[in-house]
Parts: sequence; C-alpha cells; structure tokens
Amino acid sequence: MSHPMTAGSAWHEPAPLDPRTAPLPRYGTGSLADLLPSVVAGMGVPGFPAGLELAPADRVCVFLIDGLGWELLRAHPAEAPFLHSLMAGSRNGTGDPLTAGFPSTTATSLASVGTGLPPGAHGLPGYTVADPATGRLMNQLRWRPWTDPHAWQPYPTVFQLADAAGVHTCQVSAPDFQHTPLTKIALSGGTFHGRLSGEERMDFAADRLGAADRSLVYTYYSDVDGKGHRFGVDSDEWRGQLMYVDRLAQRLAEQLPPRSALYVTADHGMIDIPFDPESRIDFDEDWELRAGVSLLGGEARARHVYAVPGAAADVLAVWREVLGEQMWIASRDEAIEAGWFGRPGDGVDDRVYGRIGDVVAAARDDVAIVATETEPNESAMVGLHGSMTPVEQLVPLLEVRP
Repeated sequence: MSHPMTAGSAWHEPAPLDPRTAPLPRYGTGSLADLLPSVVAGMGVPGFPAGLELAPADRVCVFLIDGLGWELLRAHPAEAPFLHSLMAGSRNGTGDPLTAGFPSTTATSLASVGTGLPPGAHGLPGYTVADPATGRLMNQLRWRPWTDPHAWQPYPTVFQLADAAGVHTCQVSAPDFQHTPLTKIALSGGTFHGRLSGEERMDFAADRLGAADRSLVYTYYSDVDGKGHRFGVDSDEWRGQLMYVDRLAQRLAEQLPPRSALYVTADHGMIDIPFDPESRIDFDEDWELRAGVSLLGGEARARHVYAVPGAAADVLAVWREVLGEQMWIASRDEAIEAGWFGRPGDGVDDRVYGRIGDVVAAARDDVAIVATETEPNESAMVGLHGSMTPVEQLVPLLEVRP
C-alpha cells in the first residue's frame, strides 16, 4: 500500500486568499457614494452622475441608521416590521442592497455619502490611518490628533453643491455633531439643526422637507451601532434599539410632504466575534505579526499595517502566511488595483496613497485582529465591522413616497 502523501497527488499547503476575490464595493453603480449624486441629479442639479436609477423627487430625506446592515435587517423581521416590509422594494424596486465602501466603517462611509466619492478620493480610508506628514496614526472618527480638516478632505460635499444650486439643504442630528471635523468635511452644507431625541429629529426632518419646493434633508441615528458594539447584535439591547428605530422610521414616513421621497440606509453592518484566542488574534501578544511593523491602523476586521522602512515585503509575506486562509491580505498597490478603495484602475489621490497601509488585511472568516494593550476599548467590543463580507458591507436603500 502506498503512503497517502504519494498516492496520486502531491501534498499542497492551502493557498492564501487572492485579494482579487474579495467581494468589492460597487463603486459607481451601487455604493453609498452613488446615493446623493443620484438624488440631486434627479432634482436637476447639474454635474452629477446618476449611478443609481432612482425616480426623481423634488424633496428628499436621507435617514442613515448607523450599523443597520442589510443582512441584519433581513434576519429580524419581528423587531423591524416596518423597515423589513420595505426591503422588497429596496433600491428603486430591485430588492437589492447597496454596498458600503472599504472599509465598511462609519468615518469612511459618512465621507462617501456626503462627498459622493470613494475612499481613495475623499481620503478617509479607515478608522485609524497613518498621516504621512507626521508618521502618527490619525483617528478619522474622533479626529485625533488634530489636523486641518479641509486639507485632509478638500472636496466640497454634495450638500454644499446642492445648496449653491438653490436646493434647500439641511442636516438634523444630535447637537454634539454640529461642530465636529467629520461633519464639516463630510456632511456640511445648508443648515445644521441639532435635536436631542429621535422623535424630535424625525418630526423636524419632515418639517424641513416641506419647507421649500426643492429640499434635501439628512438625518441620523447612532445607537443601533452603539448597542451592537457594546452588547453584540445577538443581544436584547441591540434588538431593543432596532425596534425603536423601526418606529422612528415609520414616524418620519407618515409625515412626508407631497412630491417627496424618504431613503433609509446605513453605513455598515456588524458581526459578533467570539472572545477566544482562535477568533480574536491579539497583535500585541503575537511577535510574528508584530515583526517589522511600525504602526497598526484600521480596526479589528480591516487592518492597515505600516511597515518599518524596507520591511513591507517581509510583513506582507508573514501576514499572508499566518492569516492568509482567513483574511484577504494585500499590499497597498494590490488593494488599490483590485478596487478596494475605488473602481479598479482608477487609483487613489496622491495625498491618500500613504494613508493606506503597506499591507491591508480584510477578514473573510469570523476572526478579528485585536490589540488589547494599545486598543483596549475597541478590543472589548462584541460587535465588529470593517471588512467586505455581506453582513458588514451590504446596506439597505429603503424607499418611501407619500
């Protein structure tokens, strides 16, 4: 009897995942960045491509629910009967979701929504990324350390351009967000109205929607995401938030003025990752993954890895060897060329190139690269997001018209 290793076929080590096989964001045809350009194109604002086929409306409200991914909504019809009832008509009746960009994280997605640009252009390609000018990590959600917002993201927002074209434009959100750098560079234009409760936001958004012949209103709710991070999307706390936001959306929908459309969407989904060493790999305790690395950016499901000078190839090889069966591991140029940060072949803006890791790692399996010493708060989160899996990347585009 021959040995199994020589019986007809040679033994092969499993090949690492090919970065080109990652499920790409649908930039230009079905991503979050295509929503507002398509909306204002339907209002007659010149210069915007209509990447999404949406029926025109004179008055449009976009309600973004942080963390409410398509797969999560589909799995919870009892908790969200109103929103769930709209899923079959998602994306102008096709029943299809949109995609977030990469990574599927709040700072990146809100910048894509507000500017109508992919991450490789607007320049917020992660939760934390290296600032090439300082060599330090920049937290793009909390804007720490401080840097000039308009140098970091110089493009005008769709709200600003629509407002200049005569569309009555406003944002209705929590008062704390009014003066944040992320709001300034991603969501500013027209008037900001701070309202504390969800009910106040819904009522005031409907009021502002009917205040002009052409109006664009943006409103936002964050606590679905917050409860998911803290307790997980399999928790009663998360389900309670989903039930609440379902009532908020219905409250807004029932107040729509004539000639209007409401679009309910999200910035990303979420997945619960178990707290065990196989599922949560601790970078701070793993000498192999740390070798040659100067900075670890991004977040647990979507990492930017910055190498010390001359070590990028070695870091790529080690990360592929250790994690390549569970995560898509790409060099910076491979990720850009494959279309992770914009359409394949489009490249990224020069000022953005160095913000992207020498190595970029996106989880396919139920794993996370945590950093318990340097990122204790993030490492304690139950629900995570950032990668291109359907539960993280797919988001709804639910539509209501009066």
